[in-house]
Amino acid sequence: MTSEVTVRPARAADVPPIVALIRALAEYEKAPPGAVSVTEDLLQEALFGPHPSIEALIAESAGSLAGYALFFHNFSSWRGRRGLYLEDLFVRPELRGRGIGKALVEELTRIAVARGCARIEWVVIDWNSPAIGFYKSLGAEPIDGWTLYRLTLPTA
Repeated sequence: MTSEVTVRPARAADVPPIVALIRALAEYEKAPPGAVSVTEDLLQEALFGPHPSIEALIAESAGSLAGYALFFHNFSSWRGRRGLYLEDLFVRPELRGRGIGKALVEELTRIAVARGCARIEWVVIDWNSPAIGFYKSLGAEPIDGWTLYRLTLPTA
């Protein structure tokens, strides 16, 4: 059953609940204790500081925050156009299956098209079969043969 879902850009007042949902996402993804070091101040600066590095969408259902999407621009040298990278997509577990994630992805897609982006990309943990099934149901395809690498830098 799909209930009324509203998707809107994040506001400064959304930062504390977004941080709480980031921690819930880390717990769902079985991150080790202490893996999340984001603070409300860091997220506030990233979203609303003088040089924002990310954007966020908020999904509301029945008048409460139901999920969020964090994203930023990347660039495809092969396509010669920018794209959107979906850093996080998270819906509260008790609200999944109600069209909230789909509404977030649809709004993200609308933004990407309006901005002339060539694509939207993201990664998903290989054991998260519900998410993989959801993304495939939207028409997304895995990119076989590529391995994600990360160089983690020390923080100041």
